[in-house]
Amino acid sequence: MSIIAQNIADIIKQIDGRAKLVAVSKTKPNEAILDAYDAGQRAFGENYVQELVDKQASLPTDIEWHLIGHLQTNKVKYITPFVAWIHAVDSEKLLAEINKQAAKSNRIINCLLQVHIAVEESKFGFSPDEIKDFCSSLDLAKYPNVAIRGLMGMASFTDDTNIIRKEFQLLKQTFDELKQKHFSALNDFTEISMGMSSDWPLAIEEGSTIVRVGSAIFGSR
Repeated sequence: MSIIAQNIADIIKQIDGRAKLVAVSKTKPNEAILDAYDAGQRAFGENYVQELVDKQASLPTDIEWHLIGHLQTNKVKYITPFVAWIHAVDSEKLLAEINKQAAKSNRIINCLLQVHIAVEESKFGFSPDEIKDFCSSLDLAKYPNVAIRGLMGMASFTDDTNIIRKEFQLLKQTFDELKQKHFSALNDFTEISMGMSSDWPLAIEEGSTIVRVGSAIFGSR
């Protein structure tokens, strides 16, 4: 068994069915992705549109591709014919463009709303207050080709697990409030994408349903 395959097996065993594993394959060569694929992994996450497009064209067609990085509206059209999930929806303008382009391919694309929970400054993601206002005014009927499946967030880059845990708890609390107030009629508003290589076990403890793991599978860049 290869190192990549062993890493996947170890993580899957620890997850024990509590969350979905997305293997973050950004900057990794096709050979490494195929190694993970041969070990049974099917969900892969990419940060950059061009890299994702290139890989999708040359790798097995049953891979479930997740765009997990910031997405500019002018690049949406390149991935909507095939992408399964878009994790970082941070504006209604982006949501509208995803819906528009998905309609051209007669597809419904799973989307997660990005919430900024870390202490570091970030240009991307709704604040917890902003996302509540956004969801209060959101008319889902305008976006039939988008399925809003939940929230996504990234914890602070720190070794302090107390800070990380509080940020994960904030995302879970925000998710619970939004589900109750705005998405209670949607059976598929169920996902919280949080947790990466350094903190995914903690994320699952705090309610994550999707973990995005790169270096713990493929090794450091």
